Amino acid sequence: MKKIKISAVLSTAILCFIFWLLITGQIISIFRGRPSTQVLIAGVLVSAAVGFFSGRFFIHKKAFHLLGARFIYLLQYCFYIFPQELWKANVDVALRALSKDLPVNPGIVKVPSNLRTDYGQAMLADSITLTPGTITMDIVEEEGQVYYYIHWINVETEDPVEAGEMIKGTLEAWSGRIWE
Repeated sequence: MKKIKISAVLSTAILCFIFWLLITGQIISIFRGRPSTQVLIAGVLVSAAVGFFSGRFFIHKKAFHLLGARFIYLLQYCFYIFPQELWKANVDVALRALSKDLPVNPGIVKVPSNLRTDYGQAMLADSITLTPGTITMDIVEEEGQVYYYIHWINVETEDPVEAGEMIKGTLEAWSGRIWE
């Protein structure tokens, strides 16, 4: 059985509590001076339980890696960068579905990535998969280079670097900013 690190439990609980405050709207109530004591207590209890039971699975090296500026980057990514990319991909796929003139040339491309951490690679793979028109099929490391195999709705180029720039856009840079 894995030994429980207090730093992993504490950092996971803090991160969960911050998200609890955002999701329940208590962050606004706190700034107005009228937070709900019951909701705050429930948030602390739930966050502590999540931290205790899952902290060892989420945190492998640096326990407080996401606190501070990286957390602000994560919020920017979640509420500004990714929604923009999601909107663009949705419009593109909708236009392809509704128009007989726009090409659909599906295929699988091998795209290089500069991300080194598991969290960064997973975030990029999930972001690519969540945007319509692309699905990350596999992540492999060959001779020290990380590659993504991506199914793309309209293969515009077979050049791995050029295809990577078209598919990843700013997502890779932001994933690196948050996790590396």
